[in-house]
Amino acid sequence: MFEAGTTFAGYRIERKLGSGGMGTVLLARHPRLPRMDALKVLADSHRGDEEFRARFLREAEVAARLQHTNLVAVHDRGEYDGHLWIAMQFVDGVDLAALIKGGADVLPPPRMLHVLTEAARGLDEIHRAGLLHRDVKPANILVAPSADGPDRVLVTDFGIARPADDSATIGADGGITATLGYAAPEQLRAEPLDHRVDVYALGCTLFEMLTGSVPFARGNAGAVIYAHLHEPPPRPTDRNALIPAGFDAVIAKAMAKDPNQRYQSCRALADAAWAAAGLPGPAHDADPETGPDHRIGTGGRLLTGPSTGTARPVTIAADPSGAPPPSRYHLLGATVLAVVLVVAGTLTLILNSEETAAAPNLPRTTAPPVASPQWGAYTYVAEAFPDLLPFSPDLIGFGELTLCRPKFETRNAPFDKSPKVSNIACSGDNDPMLAFDVYCNLDRSAMTPEPALDVVEGEEKWTRPTGTGFARWGTYTTVRNVTAGYIEVFFDNPARAFCYLRATSQTSGAELHDRWWIDVPA
Repeated sequence: MFEAGTTFAGYRIERKLGSGGMGTVLLARHPRLPRMDALKVLADSHRGDEEFRARFLREAEVAARLQHTNLVAVHDRGEYDGHLWIAMQFVDGVDLAALIKGGADVLPPPRMLHVLTEAARGLDEIHRAGLLHRDVKPANILVAPSADGPDRVLVTDFGIARPADDSATIGADGGITATLGYAAPEQLRAEPLDHRVDVYALGCTLFEMLTGSVPFARGNAGAVIYAHLHEPPPRPTDRNALIPAGFDAVIAKAMAKDPNQRYQSCRALADAAWAAAGLPGPAHDADPETGPDHRIGTGGRLLTGPSTGTARPVTIAADPSGAPPPSRYHLLGATVLAVVLVVAGTLTLILNSEETAAAPNLPRTTAPPVASPQWGAYTYVAEAFPDLLPFSPDLIGFGELTLCRPKFETRNAPFDKSPKVSNIACSGDNDPMLAFDVYCNLDRSAMTPEPALDVVEGEEKWTRPTGTGFARWGTYTTVRNVTAGYIEVFFDNPARAFCYLRATSQTSGAELHDRWWIDVPA
């Protein structure tokens, strides 16, 4: 249907630019004006889906309200032969995801910071219009090299953008619509959102530009969700020691679990990145966080005055050998010196211990003990162990805990009722934990260890930042003549003393203790 030379809604199709979950993007010649447009056509698989149709049309409505040099413009929309379509500004370039794959030769520090700053400007414009993007990621940042100036950078794909005061959340329609690698904790908890959700995603994008990988690279979606909710922001210097240490603090603040601890605008994040690189950032308009016409200079000093130049873009070229991309910060000293000379002309780069010291570590924030309403009458159990049990019964918790369900009458008993002793049973990944149970008294009276039902091979009084408690473990043989290990854990902390944990494995109890319990966030 979308062959080159055919027509669609009056547009002449030149070629297909790409396709995704929502539809196909085509390069098309405008029927009356001498220009090329990018034509997005809703996928056939969604033609009967009213939710997708509404989301598709919302993209046009949202983007049409925005006119900014760093945002892709929408020209028109309509329906043709049963297909919804949107005509957008055509950007003759590549997306940031492709540049990141090219490594340091394609995305050296000055170009990386320019792209970050321009994307931040576009996102802040979205926020000034009272909107949220909600799906910021490298694939939605387009970069068009220019022959006589810096790259043009435009933010695109407003398919899930909403007004900032919209009561709908990421899970309101029953599914997660943002890309998990860049989703803020409050998105994953289906909480009300504000512009700082895009700050978090831009921080994830900066991390990927610095290191070549997403912050939380995990083997499955559940593990990614758990990391965003509970694990501290990763340090770029752990991936590459040549990255300036100041970027650790930038990422820690941009990806703080608590939105109040993040940068309060995308441009503030970009300014901090320039400072971490030891370079003067571009001049900009007034901002509540940084004041009028200021940019961050070496050592964190505020510099004033107009920018005197911009680093030239780098030609995009893939490595035919297929070798991994080189570090973005190899020979950083030479790169920084060259950029400073381009930007400031006669500026002398002076390095001393005070100006090159790493930025101080920012406090690491943790998610508050909340749980999804899907836990029903068992919410008090889930909230007692927010770092262990998954946020929702259908997500994944610590150690690949899955399929968490009530266990008192039948395996799939409802969550809306609870007996005197609540028992939630979950499955593990068998590495080594096979099954997991948490037992809690509904009246919150303390659970005290009773005589063990199985042979006890070891026991201990344990102490952790959350408190103290008692654990015992052993190995036994099941009725099917299978060797199994177990461990039972009790708590002194009143916030958890009304519960105890029991985990089993197909290994010995000692191995379960050494490989599972020692790392359990309880």
